[in-house]
Amino acid sequence: MAWVPNEQNPAGKTDARLHAPATARNREAILAVLRPCLPERGLVLEIASGSGEHVAFFAASCGPDLVWQPSDPDPAARASIDAWTADLRETNVRPAVELHAGASDWPVASADAVLCINMIHIAPWEAAVGLMRGAGAILPPGGMLFLYGPYRREGRHTAPSNEAFNRDLRARNPAWGIRDLEAVAALGEDSGFGPPAIHEMPANNLSLVFRRR
Repeated sequence: MAWVPNEQNPAGKTDARLHAPATARNREAILAVLRPCLPERGLVLEIASGSGEHVAFFAASCGPDLVWQPSDPDPAARASIDAWTADLRETNVRPAVELHAGASDWPVASADAVLCINMIHIAPWEAAVGLMRGAGAILPPGGMLFLYGPYRREGRHTAPSNEAFNRDLRARNPAWGIRDLEAVAALGEDSGFGPPAIHEMPANNLSLVFRRR
């Protein structure tokens, strides 16, 4: 994820908020798919919250009965998440916690929904395995796992731009890369999820909605 530091605020203090330019372009489209799938109340755990702009936007849009728990393994990201939340004065967002998707134990014991945006292609495959395993362990039957990002389908990229993006990812880290939708769905099945509902999104991305069996 490309993060851009904000400039100093008028008081001259360093602003901890990071900015991911893609967030402003995709957050409305993601929310349009996400909102009907969310429970009316409960806890939503976001994995790899990054700058925190998504969780701040979703929390402000979904009302106070839905509580959001952001997380990220990066201390700078966690500081940014908390700064965005403080800036918007949202009371239904908990402080960000350190969480590594591939870890065997997560610091959140249960959740009503799990959300992960643009992570599994910018992480080793083990992170996707851990994401599915961890979400399957903490969600109740019927609980939702929501994924967003680019995917290959039937072994092919869905657009030339995705193919170029994949080459760039692998040049940066050979363990990264756009994943096969079918392989991700198989991981979900192994972790107790049904087949995902697939939603076509702008910029050749997909939203995947898994439900815990």
